[in-house]
Amino acid sequence: MDFELSEDQVALRDAAASLLDDACSSTRVREVADSGRHRDDALWAAMAEQGWPAVERSDHEGGLGLGLVEVAVLGEQLGRHLAPVPFAGTVVAHGAISSALASGALDGEASLGLGDVDGAEWTRRLSTGEATGAVAWSRRADVVRARRDDVGTWRLTGRSDPVIDGPLADVLLVFAETEGVPAIFALATEDGGTRPRDEPAMDRTRSIGWLELDDRPARWLGDDRVADAVLDRALVAVCAEMLGAADVVLAMTVQYAQDRVQFGRPIGGFQAVKHRCADMLVDVEGMRSAAYYAAWAVGARDPEATVAASAAKVWCSDAARRVMASGLQVHGGIGFTWEHDLHLFLKRSQLDQVTFGDAAHHRDRIARILRSRVEAGLPVL
Repeated sequence: MDFELSEDQVALRDAAASLLDDACSSTRVREVADSGRHRDDALWAAMAEQGWPAVERSDHEGGLGLGLVEVAVLGEQLGRHLAPVPFAGTVVAHGAISSALASGALDGEASLGLGDVDGAEWTRRLSTGEATGAVAWSRRADVVRARRDDVGTWRLTGRSDPVIDGPLADVLLVFAETEGVPAIFALATEDGGTRPRDEPAMDRTRSIGWLELDDRPARWLGDDRVADAVLDRALVAVCAEMLGAADVVLAMTVQYAQDRVQFGRPIGGFQAVKHRCADMLVDVEGMRSAAYYAAWAVGARDPEATVAASAAKVWCSDAARRVMASGLQVHGGIGFTWEHDLHLFLKRSQLDQVTFGDAAHHRDRIARILRSRVEAGLPVL
């Protein structure tokens, strides 16, 4: 069995790397971060022109007609460049709304929340980059609650966990509890004043904020099974970005170990440094295997998709933490400075490690799945 990327996927990866090398240098990332907006509109426009937001949209609808593995390919490159763009949230939002339209859960002519734009038009806008999306997920499902009013409109109340890219998003996917069961909803932010307020954060490459909902109208997209599927896709996207960032930090660390001379020789010649770099390589390659297997499993709707997605989040979160810590140790004092790029990768990775649940949360999620299988008399493997 061949686990390598296909020729088309390699071509996509190389084209993405080329675009980002030109348009998303670390200098540019710092400029965007210092601007306070936390989004590079020029880069986003260039990505939209290449069809990145439409990577999963069908050919006859003007998309690239690709799958979740290709989303992971692009996500890895975005993570490598610390790209300040809302790619993951936009692609996940587009997929969720498109699926709801296809299943009939969402009427193509129905607006999202208070907006006048219907669901079908939102998918078009998301796929062209005219609109951006974000995912409001909370570790505790009951912090956002959904109820139906007297006329049958779903209304959301509560405060979600921090939402990456939420303060600039046009469409939000919101996980909420309905009578003790999780569900997934969508709402447009343009008319309802629903955008999360931008909050200060260590990761200055992206905007982040808490979503406050006070009886806000929203559109039902699906029950707990649909919510799990949306979460799985979001996990793939964040794992791919963590992989890209960790791979760059590994390369930066190895190069520094070759260049930095101490006691008359490069520090990379010392056994302790060699071992750290070797452990980093093992972690990064483990991240690669876990992230791309999850992308394939979720994209192919494999029965093990949810386990694969959570397993990838467990490994990538833990491994990314170790890689960033080792990179910092090998760099020594220079790694702590504001002028060095390492801190940008470190801080972004720290946020990704807890986004959509940390490693402990997803160990529990896997345990619940396996326990239910045991109780049903089914094999766990």
